Amino acid sequence: MNVTQAVRQRISTRAFLDTPISQEDLGDLLATAQRSPSGGNLQPWRTIAVAGAARDAVIEIANKVLLADPMAVVPQERPVYPDFKQIDPVYDVRRRRVGEMMYDTLGIPKEDKAARMAWFFRNYQFFGAPVGLFFIIDTRMGYGQWAHMGMYMQTIALLAEERGWGTCMQECWARLRVELHAHFGLSETDMLYSGMSIGCPDRSAPVNTLYAERAEPSEVVRFDGF
Repeated sequence: MNVTQAVRQRISTRAFLDTPISQEDLGDLLATAQRSPSGGNLQPWRTIAVAGAARDAVIEIANKVLLADPMAVVPQERPVYPDFKQIDPVYDVRRRRVGEMMYDTLGIPKEDKAARMAWFFRNYQFFGAPVGLFFIIDTRMGYGQWAHMGMYMQTIALLAEERGWGTCMQECWARLRVELHAHFGLSETDMLYSGMSIGCPDRSAPVNTLYAERAEPSEVVRFDGF
């Protein structure tokens, strides 16, 4: 597999087999991911990988928090989404479109809010993946270092494709930043930015046929001087 193939076939995998991933194999992937771009070689990322009982403990925390307050608001420090009222409407259109594509693929109509909520909560079970990754950054880092964190996450996703694994980036874990900060014993200046499910995709699952639309290059690319 080459890089182009990995980029083109990567999707947000939302159904996994229970096939385990060994610490050795995951460690090899993460060691390779250390070659991700990083301005000034700061490497501002830290990763916590959970499997087995550690994974189950995180899921239990999510269950307790979400059952107590299913509509809990995401902490406003580094929110997952911008204020869509303040920016070009095209961004909210794209967000809503991919959501409807997913629920259409699952066969869950808009009026079945209970089924949609139940599906959304699958995020907090890692969609059945055997491993969850959590990405930690020092809150004193600047905008550039947040971009480098994203490059690191993308590198992990592409390396996973090469190995026949799947991933799903999960910023939804921001809802549990406070609880997981305490659970992982993070320092005062550490923040959990995002999670990621990683494992072997269940290729028979309809949701894994979803291939999200992307804007045409002409919408987002400008060529000067060519």
